[in-house]
Amino acid sequence: MAGAALTFVTQIAIARTVGPASYGIYAYVFAWIALLSYGSTLGFHVAVMRFVPTYLATKQFPMARGFILFGAKACIAAALLIAIVGAFIVTEEAHEFSPELAGSLLVGMATLPLVTVYLTGAGLVRAFEALISALLPERIVRDGLVLALVCTAASLTSWRLDAVDVMWMLLIASAVAAGITAFAGWRHWPTDLSSAKPAYVFRDWWPSLLPIVIMVFIDTLMNRTAVMLLGWNGYVKDAGIFSAAANMAMLVALPRVAVSSAFAPTIARLSARNDLPRLQTVFAKATILSCAGGLTLAFPLLIFTETIFHLFGSGFASGVEVTRILVVGQLIAVAAGPQQQLLTMAGHERAAATLMSVSAIINILGCIGGIALDGVEGAAISTSAMLIFWSVAQAVYVYSRLGIVPGAAWTLKERARFGRNSSAP
Repeated sequence: MAGAALTFVTQIAIARTVGPASYGIYAYVFAWIALLSYGSTLGFHVAVMRFVPTYLATKQFPMARGFILFGAKACIAAALLIAIVGAFIVTEEAHEFSPELAGSLLVGMATLPLVTVYLTGAGLVRAFEALISALLPERIVRDGLVLALVCTAASLTSWRLDAVDVMWMLLIASAVAAGITAFAGWRHWPTDLSSAKPAYVFRDWWPSLLPIVIMVFIDTLMNRTAVMLLGWNGYVKDAGIFSAAANMAMLVALPRVAVSSAFAPTIARLSARNDLPRLQTVFAKATILSCAGGLTLAFPLLIFTETIFHLFGSGFASGVEVTRILVVGQLIAVAAGPQQQLLTMAGHERAAATLMSVSAIINILGCIGGIALDGVEGAAISTSAMLIFWSVAQAVYVYSRLGIVPGAAWTLKERARFGRNSSAP
């Protein structure tokens, strides 16, 4: 929660400092960097939370160490390759971009490997059940340092900051976050892994890694489709407005993200033991927690949207309705619980990837049509509709294939049954 508040304040500071146009460029570039960096993790930052806890629980330490070393090397190689190719493309096509956009993209490509390092490292630290140490670098250190640099530069310099300046600050903050994440991984490294000789079973890993790669890439794309399409079509200012609205709406989803991060290793262990009753109970509790947190955040956002948006400065007023539309969509998705994490940790990665791919295609087509018909608000309607469709589709699959009733429904059913039993003579 502290990290979410800090991220929100940081976005406000950036928007007020650079203005709507430059903030739109920053948001557009950040969307690309996020998409590419999550893709370069190759799904390792999620898969490690499934494989490593299972290997540690069954004392297969060579397998755990082999998976960690394989994933780390593959992610770093992929990130460097993508960054080099991306920088080459931007340099070759620089005449197609404004100087500010081209400069921001180049700095962003240099930032990409650092983002990949702290994403994959955080996944590993979470697999070691050190949740706070995993979340601290990205949620607190990175955004806190960016906020400090933006405020310091704005107060000590007389020239106007732009998107390129903010991207340089993001690069510095990402380097610090990557270093702290690496230290956390070393600090929480289990002693049994140090003496284990790595064992590699690619035949067991690839069938799970490929769907997770698809899910991670598409999940990031789904969250940033509208920003990327708006920026791609030249609506850079609208891209910034949508990004600001989406950042506010994502506060509603934060409890689900936090709960899923905490419960992921537990779900993996219970699934490995085929303990369906406890898995049902854990998922129900996770859903109730995420739903309660989402409701707590959603109502103030819906009521005080206009007041909050005034903090971003002039030029962002059109984001009020966009925010409300996105908040409603996120709230319905949060009420469904961490279903994607359940499917991934329970070994149903392919089904989760398929459902997500269909939802992403619907979102892309919907955003294209929505932008053409009603601009940034049309994109918001399409995004919320996609979230609702995706949540319902996952709930149907979870119930039909895993035999698990969606968490909130199961809890209400159990309470009703308990009430009937307690009132019986």
